[in-house]
Amino acid sequence: MLSMVHVSQSTHAGGFLILLMMFGIFIGLITLAIKVLIFCRICSKAGYSWALGLLILVPIANIFIAFYLAFADWPVQKELRSLKQQ
Repeated sequence: MLSMVHVSQSTHAGGFLILLMMFGIFIGLITLAIKVLIFCRICSKAGYSWALGLLILVPIANIFIAFYLAFADWPVQKELRSLKQQ
């Protein structure tokens, strides 16, 4: 009788851990989708192709794309400078 109680409790604990892991994966995927959407919008508004934001999914490229967007001359800025010079 004692062993049956122990097995039952471990089964419930295992089910809870699986449910907790599935919830964590779900939240992680939602967060990743929001992050990709944000970077695609930033790239699009900067004058680049929106697909450049998909590089956020590539492990090393995500660091480089963030630095590039922070320090590069955006096409929108170049166009604004050329319009001001005219």
